[in-house]
Order: sequence, then structure tokens, then C-alpha cells
Amino acid sequence: MRIITVRGELSPFDIGIMLPHEHIMSLFGGEITESANAIYDRDALLAAVIPYLKRLRKLGCRTIADCTTAYFGRAPELLREISEATDINILTNTGYYGAVNDRYVPPHAYRASAEELARLWIREFKKGIGNSGIRPGFIKIAVDPGPLSEIDAKIVRAAALTHVETGLTIASHTGDSVDAVSDQLSILAEESVDNSAWIWVHAQKVTSPDVLVRYAGKGVWIELDGISPDTMERDLRVITAMREQGLLERVLLSHDGNSFRVEGRPPNPYEALFTHFVPYLQKNSFSKAEIKLLTEQNPVAALSVRVRAS
Repeated sequence: MRIITVRGELSPFDIGIMLPHEHIMSLFGGEITESANAIYDRDALLAAVIPYLKRLRKLGCRTIADCTTAYFGRAPELLREISEATDINILTNTGYYGAVNDRYVPPHAYRASAEELARLWIREFKKGIGNSGIRPGFIKIAVDPGPLSEIDAKIVRAAALTHVETGLTIASHTGDSVDAVSDQLSILAEESVDNSAWIWVHAQKVTSPDVLVRYAGKGVWIELDGISPDTMERDLRVITAMREQGLLERVLLSHDGNSFRVEGRPPNPYEALFTHFVPYLQKNSFSKAEIKLLTEQNPVAALSVRVRAS
């Protein structure tokens, strides 16, 4: 198994505690753009992000999967600079963000076929993003609620085709829409992609642990990525239900935080896992081995590069 970071490939043994869903910086709420570097105030960004990630490292974080997609603020060269300055491993991604009514889907995606989109993403995996030489470590996509729209279905199919060629895991912003989950898994099955190659992003928005347990039983990764001091009881219910059904190995934990946003928007911290939630799990009889599974072993298993065929 291998993990691909902005500084190159790493062994799973070098990953440590990983946050599988954060945004080191993004254009959240801003306009779509292909050239994110031109939008960011580089000095302000680095002044905010580097001290924050150094603090995270002291808390125990060693690796972050950055989920900011192309046209939504992805900036691989900045991520590499930040990784080098903080000694935190960072994964970037390929794929397109189809949520928020397709606001960040580029115009060419409507004209292209799923196969053509996949070729673009496969090229990034093989050749690097733009001229940076930096390769994506996973596929990040997003869909709107309900049955998939035509463009969202195309993005999902392109992600499935990309996985078959590259072995990159698909992390899909889906939220509480079980219809969208079902539609996506059907597309994966059509392309012979196993459910274990797919992460249900924002799964914590589903109110019933039973639904999440059912899909975890089908091999899906259940990502609880809204960890905060205010959500601990809710998240504990889900994790306990998973443990009771022998499915703790299908759970991922993160915050969906953001340490730098444009247009003066405040950051969204992503440290509660370390400062609040791990102690809360310990208090509620979760063992060191179970906590290591949730924070180290599961993220590595989810984001290791390998083809998972059905």
C-alpha cells in the first residue's frame, strides 16, 4: 500500500494520525476559478496556516487530506510549501465539486463525456497537476441531494473510471441524501468498482445510525467529518453502533475545517478530535487500539492507492 502526498509517495507506516477531510484553504463562498493562486493573498495565507498546522502537529496530527478541489481553490504548490514548512504530510486531490447547485463545475464538464473527464483526472495522476509535478492522492467529488442530476452522475462515473485506472479512492460529498448514495453505488457497480473505494463524506448528517451501519456493512467508508465539542454525543452514538456490529473498521473521523478562506470569512478550526473527542472516547471505554484504528489505521486503509474491483 502507498499514500501519495504533495511531497511524493509515502509508506503507510509514515502517516501517523490522519485527518481525512479538511480544507487547508479554499474559495468557499467565492467565485469559481481555475487559477486559485491568483486569488489568494499568499503572505496572509501562509501567516495564518503555517502556525496553525504547527499547532496541530504538536497535538498529534501527522497527515491531512486536503479536500479543496479544482475550481474551488485547489493550490498544490502552496500545499507543498506548507507541508515542507510544517512537516505535516498533505494529500491533494483530483475531481470536480458538483454540490451547491454545481456552482464549481467548470463549463467544459458539461460538454465532455465521463470518459473525457476521467482522462483529465488520470493525466493529473500520471503526470502531475498542471506543471507542478504534484500528483493527487485521492479523488474528491461532490453531488447535490436527491437522485443524481445528469452532470453529477457524469462526475461520479468519471470518478469510477479514474479509480479503475489509478486506484485512487473516491471521497464524495453526499451529506444525508440516501438517494444520492444509492445512485452513486449503482454507478460504481456498473463500472466494477467495489464499495470500499468510496467514502460517504458528511455521513454524520444522517440522523439514523442504522442507515450508516447498513451501508458500512456493504463496504462503504462512513466519514463523520463534523467533529466538534458540540457533536460528540451524536458521533459517539454512531461509532458505538458501528462497534456493536463489528464495523468500527469502516469509520473515518475529521472536521471539515478550513484554516484560510477568501473574502474575509473566518476560519473553521479542526483540532477538536485531539482536544475533545479522543478524550471523550477514552472516557466512554474506547481502548487505545480502537482509537488508533479510527485515527490511524482506517484513514490509511481508506486512502491507500490500490484498485478495488467488484
